[in-house]
Formats: sequence, structure tokens, C-alpha cells
Amino acid sequence: MITVTERAAQEVRRILRDQKLPENTCLRLGVKGGGCSGLSYTIGFADAPADGDHVHEEHGLRILIDPKSALFIEELEFGFQESLLGRGFVFNNPKAKRSCGCGKSFS
Repeated sequence: MITVTERAAQEVRRILRDQKLPENTCLRLGVKGGGCSGLSYTIGFADAPADGDHVHEEHGLRILIDPKSALFIEELEFGFQESLLGRGFVFNNPKAKRSCGCGKSFS
């Protein structure tokens, strides 16, 4: 389904610790309408899967994806990048036909 890099998993675990969220907190990845290219990626946290969620576990993280979003991000690589310009999560989506300059939206 999706791939999560070890560096992204480390950063998610750091955020969970810093925010003092329970150990069983899940990472929720998704897609919503909007952004410069039509669709935007979403990142959040959830206590448990919702009905119909796709559940993926990698690097000690439990990742949840709603069925509608799964259609758009089923081959996604979710990573984390640090550079002189900043740091943040990155999305490498081979299904995206077009992406905006910031990498946060696609079509």
C-alpha cells in the first residue's frame, strides 16, 4: 500500500512524545479537495481506526487511511526532509500527474 521512511517514522514518534499522546495513537494520512493542484495531503492523529479504514503498520507506527483517500495514495512514500530551507514531511506519490511547487497538493 504505502511506504513510510524510517526518518518520517522517527519524526512522528518525536511528535507523539512531545505532545504526550498515548502510545497507541495512530497516524492518519489522507487527501482532501483543495490546494493549488486540486487535492491536498492531510496528516493527523487518531485513537483508533474508523469503519472501513485501511490499516498499515510500519516502523512501529500504525497508519490509518480512509477508503476514499486510499484510491489516491495507495503507492505513496511518506518521508521527512531537512534542508537549509526548512524541514517537514514530504509526499512522493507516483500516482500524481501534477504537483504544486510546495509538494503539498497534487492532481
